[in-house]
Amino acid sequence: MVYIRCMDIAKKVGKNLKEARRFRGLTQKEVAHLMNMTQQQYSRFENGVFELNYGQIVELCKLYDITPNDIFG
Repeated sequence: MVYIRCMDIAKKVGKNLKEARRFRGLTQKEVAHLMNMTQQQYSRFENGVFELNYGQIVELCKLYDITPNDIFG
């Protein structure tokens, strides 16, 4: 089922973002501030309820010093 697969991917991306953030020693609030959004908005990325756009992917990669493959891989 495609819907389940998309949910699995969203959860995996969220897990990868959370790990990258923690590795850098940042809080969700700090990352949200750097990305000009609320902590609640950023939290949706890590919880798999999100719609990352290209600009956000690039910004997160720079912030965490990772590649898109690290986020989606």
